[in-house]
Amino acid sequence: QEDLVESGGGSVQAGRSLMLSCAASDYTYRGNCIGWFRQAPGKEREGIASIHTGAGATKYADSVKGRFTISRDTWKNTVLLQMNNLQPEDSGMYYCAVDRRSVRCSISEHLYNAWGPGTQVTVSS
Repeated sequence: QEDLVESGGGSVQAGRSLMLSCAASDYTYRGNCIGWFRQAPGKEREGIASIHTGAGATKYADSVKGRFTISRDTWKNTVLLQMNNLQPEDSGMYYCAVDRRSVRCSISEHLYNAWGPGTQVTVSS
């Protein structure tokens, strides 16, 4: 059983919205940092948003600030990523991951040590 599973990806036109979900096991979800990352073909993986599932503090990359919103649903052990005004440069494989050690969540990939399989987002112009 995977600890983290992403869903909600798809193909949309520029300017539209998608909501991604990251479902986690109880052990993975509670009191940890859950982050969203993305990777476009030929590019390095980029951290875009994170949230502490206990305190609720969030962090965003400049590239998505004001367009993406990360939130949590504690009843469902789920972290959501609402993505608005999507652009072609937002295309890529989106992953969620957990950092079980940090108190203040970051979007630095090296701090995250368990990853979901990913969900594809494709934005056409």
